[in-house]
Amino acid sequence: MAADGSSVAGFLGVERSLSGRRWRSRPAEAALVREHQARLGLSEPLARALASRGIGAEEGASFLEPTLKALFPDPSTFADMDTAAQVLLDALEHATPMVVFADYDVDGASSAALLVRWFRAMGLDLPIYVPDRLIEGFGPSPAAFRHLYNQGARLVITVDCGAAAHGALAAAGEIGLEVVVIDHHLMRDIPTGVAALVNPNRPDCGSSQGVLAAAGVTLVLLAALNREARRRGLFAGRPEPDIKSWLDLAAMGAICDVTRLTGFNRAIAAQGLKVLSSWRNLGLAALMEVAGAKMENAGIFEAGFVLGPRINAGGRIGRSDLGARLLSTEDPAEAMELAIELDRLNSERRSVETRIFEEAVELIEHASNFDAEAPAIVVAKEGWHPGVVGIVASRLRERYRRPVFVLGVDPEADIAKGSGRSQPGVNLGRAVQEAQVAGLLLAGGGHPMAAGCTLRAGLTPEFRDFLCDRLAAEMGRAAEEDALDIDVLVSPGAAARAILDLFSVLEPFGPGAPEPVYALADVRAERAQPVRGGHVRCFLADGAGNRLKAIAWRSGDTPMGRRLLAGGGSFHVAGRLRRDDWQGRDGLQFEIDDVAEAPRSSD
Repeated sequence: MAADGSSVAGFLGVERSLSGRRWRSRPAEAALVREHQARLGLSEPLARALASRGIGAEEGASFLEPTLKALFPDPSTFADMDTAAQVLLDALEHATPMVVFADYDVDGASSAALLVRWFRAMGLDLPIYVPDRLIEGFGPSPAAFRHLYNQGARLVITVDCGAAAHGALAAAGEIGLEVVVIDHHLMRDIPTGVAALVNPNRPDCGSSQGVLAAAGVTLVLLAALNREARRRGLFAGRPEPDIKSWLDLAAMGAICDVTRLTGFNRAIAAQGLKVLSSWRNLGLAALMEVAGAKMENAGIFEAGFVLGPRINAGGRIGRSDLGARLLSTEDPAEAMELAIELDRLNSERRSVETRIFEEAVELIEHASNFDAEAPAIVVAKEGWHPGVVGIVASRLRERYRRPVFVLGVDPEADIAKGSGRSQPGVNLGRAVQEAQVAGLLLAGGGHPMAAGCTLRAGLTPEFRDFLCDRLAAEMGRAAEEDALDIDVLVSPGAAARAILDLFSVLEPFGPGAPEPVYALADVRAERAQPVRGGHVRCFLADGAGNRLKAIAWRSGDTPMGRRLLAGGGSFHVAGRLRRDDWQGRDGLQFEIDDVAEAPRSSD
């Protein structure tokens, strides 16, 4: 056993799984495990799980029971937050025409809906403008700002975008359009000429809330607006807007933008899911209904995998403003109409995604200069829909376990535009910023784990070489650390249900609070069969005759899927446990993430 509590040998002796990873016990400091046990009265497995997630002794209670009362930050700790509140309330009191300019994903839509609902409570219907991602691209542009100004707007509030739009913000200043920026994306420097720029990731922000999604930043802005409006006496004749009733929107942004669920951000997700479970938001309720999902207690699955993709579908392959309209409407008929359209677009999106993914795999493995040792992959093709390439990049990253950029090419314009997804420990957003500074990109930006860019199509090989050069050292370290961290060994019997119930107190799961990974040792695959979508379904059986229903998503053409379908001798599996309550049953399903041949001697 190592000093940090991890096994020196691979978990169950696995040094190399079928996906190429080493298995290990999720590292945890033994002293911290004991302290969590003593302070919180936890069992050893649960205390170990808490310690292995980097939760310190003083943070354990708030991690398990995150509350807004304990964790909500002082809005004034955000640079420009007080200024933003004053500017917006001045505009409200002077009837200055305002527009919300939002990004087209869930975080942008949620942020816009939060602002719309607050101003609606104050007696003002705030219009929303969402740029068309195919025609206008990401974020504000000089043309968009001029259009809004010509339509009568004199103040624009950008949400989930704008912090890096130096040219657009300068153009706004030239025409006399005031701009307040609410964002969370990485930024190199602070643009001049804005009325206020609130971003916990701006260099001079002292809030220590850099993990927030834009919806979380917007939630803090609403608290600042309430505070400033209270100071001005604006609630003398009306009730104060209850921002807690809109926590479901803030949680949607936090979860769907895959932000780190720690501290205040964890409180947003946990408490927001409770609000979501009431299904008071007409748009979210309608979307659940058309998706055929149960409107019961909402969790990460409902937010991130049922609602999120459908809200995103409008921005990806439909009208960009559909999501924001859905989340802000108070009209039941409009909510249902928008939900039906978004559900239809999501089905279309899935079809497009599958086609592009298959074409990308063919290019990478058979028709390109793919180097199995290269630290990054860049794949491009004419006609790939830019609204879907980010999802495809994520799937390819899972398959090849390295940063991947997928670009759609427009040959007439000589433009390649797309998205990238990164491997943990490899800062893709920083590399894209460096590529832009080097003159390779027309536009670019993002986070460590996700980024987007636009470049001349002919420069795609140079962009690939640049990424490989910049990411080589980070990817080398990441490859060495590319281990599957396992929390606990379980059996297919009743013990699996007990441990799932025990670990449920760690919810909500996400970055910073990873879902537990379970291992089953020496099991066989019974009744294994491929199912539509490239998945493999089977039963996992141990030597005692215990069986557990299992599925390996999108694995049919991978070594893992082929091993499950081949049957034969026993092997080890790792993955996640899920409750299986379909049609009223009270069962379990194991979602297989990895398979390893059983060494001759297992720990």
